[in-house]
Amino acid sequence: MSTCPCCSEKPFIECCEPILKNQSAPTALALMRSRYTAFHRGLAGYLQDTTHERTRQQNKLSDLETWSSENDWIQLEILDTTRGQAADENGTVEFKAHFKDKHGSHQIHHERSNFSKEKGKWYYVDGRIFPQYTVPEPKISRNGPCPCGSGKKYKKCCA
Repeated sequence: MSTCPCCSEKPFIECCEPILKNQSAPTALALMRSRYTAFHRGLAGYLQDTTHERTRQQNKLSDLETWSSENDWIQLEILDTTRGQAADENGTVEFKAHFKDKHGSHQIHHERSNFSKEKGKWYYVDGRIFPQYTVPEPKISRNGPCPCGSGKKYKKCCA
């Protein structure tokens, strides 16, 4: 059994897979996790379908396809949730999505997303996006051990 890409540590078949198939999440947090998994798996149609109709025009299918496929999604970090439970009509989820961009740079997308529930179904509405940043690569000393694990000095190995 594979672990779910959303970093819940649950099996995919018990976590995001049922939500992705039914396009219905029980909470705003569950929808957030399933949307991250959709980015990870390149499911742009799901991303568009779970975006609220008020803001769907701002999220073009082609842009979602490009962004989900050109990046290597590494980790989802949930920072905070406000409301968004089954009995609520709206909620927010603050998160950081770690990914490697098409150039191999480790990036972090930090957002506080707004969700709304209509007719029993949760939708992503919009979000406040914090400045995206690149995680600096650690400096490797020429005389230090090579990060590949060979046991050789960096200058005599992968440099």
